[in-house]
Amino acid sequence: MAANLSKLAGQVAIYGISSVVARLLNYLLVPYYTRIMTPAEYGVITDIYALIPFALVVLTMGMESGYFRFASKAEGEVERKSVYATTWGAVLAAATLFLCATLLFEDGISRALGYENTPYVWITGAIIFFDVAGAIPFARLRQEGRAMRYVVIRLLSVIINIGLCLWFYTAQPECFNIFPTATDPGYAFVANLVASGVTFVLLVLSCRGVAPKIERKRLKTIFLYSLPLLVSGIAGTANEFIDRQMIKFLMPAEESLAALGIYGAVVKIGVVMLLFTQMYRLAAEPFFLAEFKKDEFKNSSAEVMKFFVIVSLAIFLFITLFSDLFALIVGPDFREGMHLLPIILISNALSGVVLNLSFWYKQSGATKYAIWITGTGLVFTVVFNVLLVPSLGYLGAAVARLICECSMVIVSYRLCQRHSPTPYNLRRMLFYVLFAALLWGLSLLTNELQPVAKYLTNSVLLVAFLLVAVRRERINVGGLVRSVLRRK
Repeated sequence: MAANLSKLAGQVAIYGISSVVARLLNYLLVPYYTRIMTPAEYGVITDIYALIPFALVVLTMGMESGYFRFASKAEGEVERKSVYATTWGAVLAAATLFLCATLLFEDGISRALGYENTPYVWITGAIIFFDVAGAIPFARLRQEGRAMRYVVIRLLSVIINIGLCLWFYTAQPECFNIFPTATDPGYAFVANLVASGVTFVLLVLSCRGVAPKIERKRLKTIFLYSLPLLVSGIAGTANEFIDRQMIKFLMPAEESLAALGIYGAVVKIGVVMLLFTQMYRLAAEPFFLAEFKKDEFKNSSAEVMKFFVIVSLAIFLFITLFSDLFALIVGPDFREGMHLLPIILISNALSGVVLNLSFWYKQSGATKYAIWITGTGLVFTVVFNVLLVPSLGYLGAAVARLICECSMVIVSYRLCQRHSPTPYNLRRMLFYVLFAALLWGLSLLTNELQPVAKYLTNSVLLVAFLLVAVRRERINVGGLVRSVLRRK
């Protein structure tokens, strides 16, 4: 089991380094946008980028997990290529139909979203097309262990996006004077479109040798496996992003976009936690969905969950203990929402716990349980947003998200222990949660200190948590570093 965990740690590190660098580069846009745009203008970006994930989930149809599942079980390279061609063909067809529908009904969609007389809808539709069309090629790179190729393409996409954004908003070239104001959010969408298009071309070149071709019988088998993941993915995405729509439509119209901009900016600060979950998912999904002996799978899942909780708590402490420094990421007009940050971080950490609790049903093929879990979360999300947002504004949306994640953790854990009893060390994980809570509480007492004394004290608190974790878990830090460096 130690060898498996070392392998997973190395994979997480490779994907993590690329994700960290990509996110850090994208982070450059947050302080930039929040200083040149008004909260309402940034609210448009927050709104549009909250809608895109819904389309991505629907159009990929859970085929990424389906591809991992059936590619790992394929008997030979020919069958594996057939799985790839079929899943890619299905997703590419869905993306093409979506783009055609977007162009055909652009006016109606624009009116429904409140963006009449702007090209936002068709630009967003084209972005979604390229991102969906590239989903399975990206999955293939992960499944084949071609991590560096994956990293290079991801980073290049981010660099193109950032470079074009800075060019549009800083240089303001006359040849691209296509929006009414120099700080119009539309320029950000154009930059994203170009980056997504280039990414798709590079993916096609990287996965040459197999053309999209749907085998109906194979597609039926993969789709039956993926369908519950599609339904749960829609609900899960709603749990994560519907709070933006609730703020937009449940708050007074004259306040909603500005509130959405502030909420979106603070959520961006909390993205470091989601970043860890994302890089973990990129490595863990193909790892846990490969062939595993039953007991080995359960023991590995339990051990990995413990370390996931430890790292999540370390990230929580790092951000909250130095939250006033992280607040400098956003412009002064957006910092009034910083009190939301601890709630957002805890919610994001719980989202990662739910991810860990999902591998048993994905690995066993019992994907129907995903619907129960995310469906429960969606009910809590909608109910508590409706109850809290009108009176509490974006604070209500953050609290509703936290309640949603808690409900999904409870349901996920109970289902896991009923159908695939796993020896999670709850006592040890609870110890780390309480220890982190104690350190966070102590850090609140440092708010009256001078900055130097405050940061030194909080640094000691963070190091204390890390040292206790390393000592109690007997973590071989040197061995872990060597495992990462051996990865190509």
